[in-house]
Amino acid sequence: MNIIFREFDPFNCWIWMKFSEIPAEAEKKYLDQLFDSWYTIGTLGGFNSENLQTHEEGSDLSWMSYDNNQKDSASPALMHNVGEMEYQNIWGRFWVDFGGSDSISIDILINSLNEISNNYVKIEELIIGGENNDWAIEEHEDLVFKN
Repeated sequence: MNIIFREFDPFNCWIWMKFSEIPAEAEKKYLDQLFDSWYTIGTLGGFNSENLQTHEEGSDLSWMSYDNNQKDSASPALMHNVGEMEYQNIWGRFWVDFGGSDSISIDILINSLNEISNNYVKIEELIIGGENNDWAIEEHEDLVFKN
């Protein structure tokens, strides 16, 4: 899966997937479940790099001293909104307003889509941001900050 970043607006971002062939309904369900789960974690503030204590600790978490004050003082990092997954031939796309969620959300999405590509439906390209010449975009109905 080739990953391409284009112009990135965290409050108005289209994410595109080019599949090697048109995805079957069962494959679309995997993708829909991934995006629903990813969005749920985002709206609950899960993509907050201000509090990655276990990640920063390393591999041995036995008897780790967890800093509850750090957890409680981290700024909220809430994802605002995501649109429905749309499909057109070998393309799939969805719109997202990342809100205050951190870019770790993108890494987690890339890692998850890479697994789907390796095991379920081949994704040739993942394009984050910008426009796609093969499929025009329109202003999304949930866009809060309009240019």
